[in-house]
Order: sequence, then structure tokens, then C-alpha cells
Amino acid sequence: MKVMVIGGGGREHAIIKLLKKSPKISKLYALPGNGGISQDAVCVNIGAKDIKGICDFALKNHIDYAVVAPDDPLVLGAVDALEEIGVACFGPNKKAAEIEGSKVFAKNLMKKYNIPTADYQVFTSPKEAIEYLKSAPLPTVIKADGLALGKGVIIAYTLEEALSAVQSIMEDRMFGESGSRIVIEEFLTGPEVSVLAFTDGKTLVPMVSSMDHKRALDGDKGPNTGGMGTVAPNPYYNAKVAEECMNTIFMPTVEAMRAEGRTFKGCLYFGLMLTEKGPKVIEYNCRFGDPETQVVLPLLESDLFEIMQSVTEERLCKEEVRFSNGAACCVILASKGYPAKYESGFEIVIPKPEKSVDYFVAGAKIDQGCLLSSGGRVLGVTAVADTLEGAINRAYKAVDSVEFSNGYCRRDIGKRALMA
Repeated sequence: MKVMVIGGGGREHAIIKLLKKSPKISKLYALPGNGGISQDAVCVNIGAKDIKGICDFALKNHIDYAVVAPDDPLVLGAVDALEEIGVACFGPNKKAAEIEGSKVFAKNLMKKYNIPTADYQVFTSPKEAIEYLKSAPLPTVIKADGLALGKGVIIAYTLEEALSAVQSIMEDRMFGESGSRIVIEEFLTGPEVSVLAFTDGKTLVPMVSSMDHKRALDGDKGPNTGGMGTVAPNPYYNAKVAEECMNTIFMPTVEAMRAEGRTFKGCLYFGLMLTEKGPKVIEYNCRFGDPETQVVLPLLESDLFEIMQSVTEERLCKEEVRFSNGAACCVILASKGYPAKYESGFEIVIPKPEKSVDYFVAGAKIDQGCLLSSGGRVLGVTAVADTLEGAINRAYKAVDSVEFSNGYCRRDIGKRALMA
């Protein structure tokens, strides 16, 4: 079968590396892909949001199946457009992708179906939001309604920070139209857990849990980023918590979406906080997380393409989804200065991968045969081992073998998990 993957980051590289192993796939394309992905798939210079271009390519090249990985094309309706021309897809349609496309929709859904989450208020007027904040408990969480590259959330510890956040999001439009509405919600405390799950709209199969590290610097300091590293499994997510999440969050969400006429098929991401009152939803994503995918998929033992097809054809209940009992650690190598201003065009030399180590390329391009940095997060270095400590040590050893003069990484990925 001819398969194309939409997207061009480290997440897509991880997906493509696994799809490559499937005997059912004869040709693999990436739209647009990147310099690293070009070693594993045919890269085509069509942007992930160019839905017409994607559909034209699919027709011209007789594509049998498409994996739509990023949030933007999902929310814009890429799956709907591809299915309309007869291309089977992995990923939710536009109506289902609203669960990430609008935080207001997601919060209202949880309220309506009694899915545990933080208390919240919705505002369309900066003036009303400011008035509310004057008497709201601190700290508080302020979120832009729409997509914002994973950065549309501001935690305000003082009233001044909260008022500044409203100004930046609603009036200065730092996230564009995504900030036309905001959610102001209760600040929750407890260990955070990310759980990705395969679902065909009826059955839901959770993947291995993970722990993300959002801050740019060691000790969880510095600005928020798209993610500086992950470990899996998350030690705070035990069997008892997993069962509670399945009963109170996972299946109720799938059933709520179906009841709303928005049947969700694809990868549903649950961002959770394990509070003293039980697990609560911080956020939903309508796709594989990045960089969570880079630690979860290397632990998958089943054929990823077979699972994806079973999701598309609504027969996930008959599919065996197996993960190894090991652990994984992913350390992100980023350009110095990220997530603020950074320079690109630095050569990256990746050593030949050894067993249990993968290099997932995110922001890099090929120029005259050399791999050059072209983004903020450049490389995800993932290692698998029998224990979490072993995976962390192996990942940092692999990181130190990469030649990238403008790169930096956190040196404490997984430290919190080892202390759990």
C-alpha cells in the first residue's frame, strides 16, 4: 500500500520509523517531512495545512492511506477532505478535532458529561475577564481558546501577571484569533501525566503513560516550550489510577463525543493532573503528542499500521496492541535561545544508531548533503532499556555523541520520575 504521513517534525519521524516496519506498506511519503525524515520516507514539499495540495498529491499518486499527525490540518478538516476523495485516514474528522481546536468546547463537554476537570469561566470580553480576576483565587490558569502551538496557556501567580496575560492574549493577540475567547480556570496541583490512546470511537486502548518536561531549563525553570523531553512509563500512573481514569475520564470522553455526533477516531491525548481529589483533565489533544510520541512508540511491539487500520475500520476491539515492559527516555536537543530567538543553519552529525537508541529529527533540513538545523527543537534522542534509570543513562550517552555546536538540552530529564 502507498501511505503518506502529513507533518514534518520529530513526532512524524517517530511514526514513520514504525510504519516503515510494516510489510503491508510498499511506499511511504511525508508531506512535507524534513531532512531526517528524508532518510526513511519520500519527502514532498507540500505544507501540512495545504489541504488542496495534499488531496491533489493523493489523487495523482494513488495514495491508499493517510496519517494526519499535526493539530492544524486535523482542525482544518484534512481528514474530511481526504475521505471525500476516497483516501482512508488515521485521525479525527473536523468535528471531532474540535476537542483540541477549542478549549471552550472541551471544557463545556466535560462539564456536561461530568468528566473531572478544573473549575472554569469563559470570557469573550477583556473587561469582564479583568473584573473577574480581581477577586479570583491565585494562582490561576489562563488559556487561549484555539490552537497556539502548544503555548497558549499562562499560569499567573499574581494579579499583575493575570491581568498582563489577558492583555497579551485578548488585546495584543499574541496567539492571533485563538485569543478571541479565553478560559480562566482553577489552578490544580499534583503529578502530571500524559496518556495517549488509540480509539475507533467505541473501543479505547491506552498507550504507555509518559511524563513531559515543558520548561526550557533544568529544575523546571525558564519559559515554557513545546517539550524538552519525556520519559515513559510515568511512575505516578499505577494500575489503580489507570483503572480510575478509564472509568471516569477515558471512556466517558469517547462516549460523550459519540453522543454529540462527533465520533472520535484516531489518537486521543489526555493531559491529566493527579490531584488529591483524583485524576482530572488538564487538556485534550486530538493527535499524538510531541515529544510524548518519541518515547511511547518505541515501546510498541505490535504493527502500528495494523492498529491504525483497525481504528479507521472500527475494529480496534479485535486488534492486539502490545507494549514492552521496558522504559524509554527522550531528550530534546534544541537550538540555543529556544523558545525565544535562535539561529539556524548549524550542521548536525548524528552517529550511526545503536540498538535501543533512536534519533528523531524535528527542525532540520538537508543542504548539500549535510543535515542543518532549521528550527527550535531540532532532535529527539530516545533510548529504551529494561529500567527507567537505564533508559535515561543511555539517552544522555547518545545525546553526548551528537555533534551540534549550537545545541542545548536539559540535563535532568527523568530526574523527577526517579524520585517518585
